[in-house]
Amino acid sequence: MWKKVSDQLKDYPERLAVARVLVENGLSIRGSKIWCNEILIPPFRIAKAAKVDRRTVIYTIKIIEDDDELREIFKSIRPAGSSLEEIARHLNFGVVEIMPTDPKIPGILASSASLIAERNISIRQAIVDDPEFSPEPKLTLIAESKIPGDLIPKFLEIKGVAKVSIY
Repeated sequence: MWKKVSDQLKDYPERLAVARVLVENGLSIRGSKIWCNEILIPPFRIAKAAKVDRRTVIYTIKIIEDDDELREIFKSIRPAGSSLEEIARHLNFGVVEIMPTDPKIPGILASSASLIAERNISIRQAIVDDPEFSPEPKLTLIAESKIPGDLIPKFLEIKGVAKVSIY
């Protein structure tokens, strides 16, 4: 998806910055307006986040709406939901962060979830950074209870895992 967006806007870094803010935050464009689910977001807020002026945001919206492919992408995009990562400690949840050697290696999420499930611990949330947006993508698993530290070597045995942090 990002390749399609960046290919269309690559010659205009400021417009690409606007598109990146929209995608990273799951903001959609409907009726020439920016939406977070059913909450209307003013263009000047996006401009501030993208470090561009408001007119650039408005023009970027027009370009997106005038292109059939981009319009379909941005019409349907939605935020992924609330992350429990920052409040996990307050809820006595366990968190494991897994840094891959290569984020395109399949099976890291499945193998990591299986290790946790083998300990009869339920996973509340899995957050996977998109390697196209994040310079250091990671997998974050938030579990119903603390994750035992003795699982670290087992996580590191998973093909494609470079580093593991548990907290």
